[in-house]
Amino acid sequence: MFKDYLGSSKQHIEQWLGEVLSSPNQEFKPLYESMSYSLMQGGKRIRPILSKAVLEMLHKDPADYKEFLCAMECIHTYSLVHDDLPAMDNDDYRRGNLTNHKVYGEGMAILAGDGLLTYAFQLMTENKTATPQQKIDAIKCVATAAGPEGMVGGQAFDMLSEDKHIPLEELKVLHSGKTGALFNASVELGLILGNADTATRTALMEYANCLGLLFQITDDIMDYRETTETTGKPVGNDLREGLLTYPLLSIVNDDNKDKLLEDIKALNNGGDEQAIIDYVIDQGGIDNTLAVADQYCKDALAALDAVRDFPGKEFLVMAVENLADRKV
Repeated sequence: MFKDYLGSSKQHIEQWLGEVLSSPNQEFKPLYESMSYSLMQGGKRIRPILSKAVLEMLHKDPADYKEFLCAMECIHTYSLVHDDLPAMDNDDYRRGNLTNHKVYGEGMAILAGDGLLTYAFQLMTENKTATPQQKIDAIKCVATAAGPEGMVGGQAFDMLSEDKHIPLEELKVLHSGKTGALFNASVELGLILGNADTATRTALMEYANCLGLLFQITDDIMDYRETTETTGKPVGNDLREGLLTYPLLSIVNDDNKDKLLEDIKALNNGGDEQAIIDYVIDQGGIDNTLAVADQYCKDALAALDAVRDFPGKEFLVMAVENLADRKV
C-alpha cells in the first residue's frame, strides 16, 4: 500500500511539475532549461506528498491545490541546487546525475536556484481554489520555513559549524532548520488549506517535527553505511566537507576530539577516510544514532495516535516506519 501510494502520488506531482515551467520567450529559455534540469531530475517528492496526504485526510482534492504542492518541490530543489555549489558542499553528483553547476555553470545554477525559489511564491498566488486568507497563511508558512528562521538559517549554521565540535543540542537546532523546517511546512500547508481543527494541527505538527528530524538523522547514518550507487553521491561526503553529523558527534569526547578534528581536516590532503568511518562505527556512533532515530519514530507515531483514523493515516504511519529503515 505504502509503495503504491508513494508511486502514484509521485506520478501525479511530476505530471504537475512538468506543466509549471515554460519560458516566456526564447531569450530566457536557457535559464528555464537549467531550472527544469534539476526540478525534473526525480527524487522522492516526499514533501509535496506529505501535503497531499494531509489534504486527502481533510477530504480535499490535492489537484485543486497543485500549485502549492509544486511550490514546495520548487523550493526544495532550489535548496539542493545551491547546496551543491562549490561555495557550499561542492558536489559533482546529485541523484546519480551531474549537479546543475557542472552542466550549466555556476552562474546559471545560482540563477536557476533563485528562479525556482521566487517562482514558488508566484505559483502559490496563482491557485484558484484557496481563499485569500489561506493564501496569505500558506505563503507566510512557507516563507518562514524556507527563510532565515528555518532552512536558510539551518544551512548557515551548518556552514559555520564545519570542522567544529558542536553539542548535540545545537545539532538538533541545525537539523530542525536545515531539514525539519520544510517537512513542518509541508504538513502545515495541508492543514491550512484543509481548514484543520486545533487538535489535529497540534498532533500533526508534532508528527512533522519528529519526521523531519528522523529524515535528517537517518541521512547522517547513510553517509557511513550506504554506497555511492544507493545514495547517488559519494559516501563519506559529509566527512570530507567537514560536516560533523550525529554518528560522529555522539562519540566525541575530550580525549578524542582534537585528534578526530585533525583527521577530518586532513581528508582533503589524502587522509584516511575509511579509518574515521570505522572508528565512529566501532565507538558506537551508528548505534547511538539509531537509538535517537528510534525515539523520533516512536514520538511521531504517538502524535498520530492522538488523531482519529482518517484516509491517508496509514501512509503517514508507514512513512515513519519506512523512513526509520531508510526505504523512502
